[in-house]
Amino acid sequence: MAMNRDMMAKLAQMQQQIAKAQADLAEKRAEGSSGGGAVHVVITGGMKVDSLKIDREVVDPDDVEMLEDLLTAALNEVLQKVQALQMGQLAGMAGSLGIPGLG
Repeated sequence: MAMNRDMMAKLAQMQQQIAKAQADLAEKRAEGSSGGGAVHVVITGGMKVDSLKIDREVVDPDDVEMLEDLLTAALNEVLQKVQALQMGQLAGMAGSLGIPGLG
């Protein structure tokens, strides 16, 4: 029975830490840009777009592909940064729980 209580306590602790990590991530922001800052994207660690700015100069109805390329580049950059935030959070959480190989 003591093993089960210890395991349940550890699981409860993990759930609390996961909830805290998710809340912490939701508060963090990552930024990505392209075209020398003509397109700028901010995404939260919870994967929600916080803001998207596009300079007027890059809005050309005759060259929609350029704007699509700029958006794609800015989004890819910011998504890589968010992924790094998430991995850092996971590694920190795993380390505090003593999970081998993840800390």
